[in-house]
Amino acid sequence: MDHRPQAWGRPRDDVYGAYDHSYLQSGGPKQMTQSPVVTGTSVIGIKFKDGVILAADNLASYGSLARFTDVKRLRVFLGTSVVGFGGDVSDMQYLDRHLNELAIDESYEGGGAQEEHGEKGKLNAANLHTYLHKLMYRRRNDFDPLWNQVLVAGLDAAGKPHLSSVDLRGTAFTSPSLATGFGAALAQPIMRKYAATEEDAARLTRDQAVKVVQECMKVLYYRDARSLDKYSIAVVTKDGVELKEDEQLEKQSWAFAEQIRGYGTQTV
Repeated sequence: MDHRPQAWGRPRDDVYGAYDHSYLQSGGPKQMTQSPVVTGTSVIGIKFKDGVILAADNLASYGSLARFTDVKRLRVFLGTSVVGFGGDVSDMQYLDRHLNELAIDESYEGGGAQEEHGEKGKLNAANLHTYLHKLMYRRRNDFDPLWNQVLVAGLDAAGKPHLSSVDLRGTAFTSPSLATGFGAALAQPIMRKYAATEEDAARLTRDQAVKVVQECMKVLYYRDARSLDKYSIAVVTKDGVELKEDEQLEKQSWAFAEQIRGYGTQTV
């Protein structure tokens, strides 16, 4: 009997025949990840008259297990824009590294001659969204998509608030309010009550927009099993980015659960 460690767990050659290694040499097409494992849920964003607010909870779920409770899914780009990631966390980390490299390139190439001629040497939010759109669309065409839906918040070239989205298929659009994941069904109706159009968003103050986002995060925590009561929130204005990464939901109340019918031992 072969007692070498490298033979442990293998069928005996004298009983089952020689070990067949041919299965390791696959002649099939190259395969990519088609099912994300560790994922983040909703990212929500809303415009107000002076800028944009973006928020996402700090949970990364391993399947249905609330496994990682301190994963920050909002990233600041060049101190002027914020990117929020929903979907696969490993692809989020890849995009984060990619954007860090892009930020370094922009910092080197964006100064000097451009600034001497009065031009801004930084990618604004609208340009960053276009870049991510092209990147995601190319990966989709390579049949190797990045399994994320990304929100970009900041200011455009004219200094106006910009909020946009791009998903794994390269579908891109802008709106006064946006949400990914469950937020598209649960948070968007709330935000559209206050910012259904660009004109409505232009009338919102910062404090009003923050309260709307906090209410949305509370509803998502109540209704989305993959969410958490600890979240990150970023406010982007012409003065820069204000990012808070360990906010806690306040004034939670589960009294509404008593009115839900169809679960548990209840009498109608």
